[in-house]
Amino acid sequence: MKSIIIVLDSVGIGADPKAREYGDETANTLINIKKAHPDMKLPNLLKLGLSHIDGCESLADGVREEPTGSFARLMAKSKGKDTTTGHWEIAGLVTYEAFPTYPSGFPASVIEEFEKRTGRKALYNSTASGTEIIAKLGEEQVKTGDLIVYTSADSVFQIAAHEGVVPIEKLYEYCEIAREILQPPHGVARVIARPFKGEPGNFVRTANRHDYSMPPSGPTILDFISKSDLPTFGIGKIFDIFVGAGVNETASTKSNMDGVDTLLEVMKSQDEGLVFVNLVDFDMLYGHRNDSEGYKKALEDFDKRLPEIIGLLEEEDLLYLTADHGCDPTVPGTDHTREYVPLIIYGKKLRAGVNMGTKEGFGHIAVTVLDHLNVKGTLDGESLLGELKK
Repeated sequence: MKSIIIVLDSVGIGADPKAREYGDETANTLINIKKAHPDMKLPNLLKLGLSHIDGCESLADGVREEPTGSFARLMAKSKGKDTTTGHWEIAGLVTYEAFPTYPSGFPASVIEEFEKRTGRKALYNSTASGTEIIAKLGEEQVKTGDLIVYTSADSVFQIAAHEGVVPIEKLYEYCEIAREILQPPHGVARVIARPFKGEPGNFVRTANRHDYSMPPSGPTILDFISKSDLPTFGIGKIFDIFVGAGVNETASTKSNMDGVDTLLEVMKSQDEGLVFVNLVDFDMLYGHRNDSEGYKKALEDFDKRLPEIIGLLEEEDLLYLTADHGCDPTVPGTDHTREYVPLIIYGKKLRAGVNMGTKEGFGHIAVTVLDHLNVKGTLDGESLLGELKK
């Protein structure tokens, strides 16, 4: 008996009541992509009940079939709209105090210490789109060996360098130094290695990105499950986001489809515990780059793989599909957007078609997982199994 959580990174479903605080009132990642591309087809997600979720009715193209899964719309309790806060809350840990952000760049004391300890100068030190900043400063970075340091609206310290100039292991070492420096009050959620390759005019980021997160501020489902002697398997960024806490086994991935392939292999070999998956391409490749066409195709590609995932579910297994925040590619800006997220739960022994409405807190997922796996632990949220059992 196992629980499988798949986080469709950034697939938000509409501005929540706190969106105005972040300037995200018009954000609606999934619906706005559908408006931009009316030909988008997600038959398997619709079959599970996607268009029955509050606010998602327009995805159905006028015809809504009886769903095979049950569903809800979730609103975050945490402050922020970041990968870390979203995933921690899915795992039952609310972030009540927002991680610090640096819209005007990091303070001189941080940069000076970083330059001293790495022996390299920091270029830029301001907010930027990752692809735009390597196009602008990549040639200078290659010539000088300096490190491009930038941030965004999120709580991140990002370091970009050409793999041919700064070997990937050395870049990781620099990120570890930055992580040591960036402790409270400058404890950003993540330090991120952003390696790139190519020639001037054609620089591209590589798949060797690596995140260095702050450790979780309390226990999560991963801790409770692993301590109960059930296995936990993190796929994609999960190990990084939780700094390995409670993650027994891990597999990095190169793409969404690689993540699905890895998940299928784990499902064949693991018959109990938790499998926690992050599919980051929606966010990293398309949301942040305002590429609604690419986002649409990525959604369709995932949808096509859903029957394979469902086909491997055992009688007692439960599948959870959700997201950690939004990143609407159709609105101005390239940052995450504060949105509701979808929740679809499917299991062969669960009731189908249950609309659980709109609920506050992503942590209902965590508590439901613990309930399903018969693991004791106190986390934020309430189990949804009572509503879903036949």
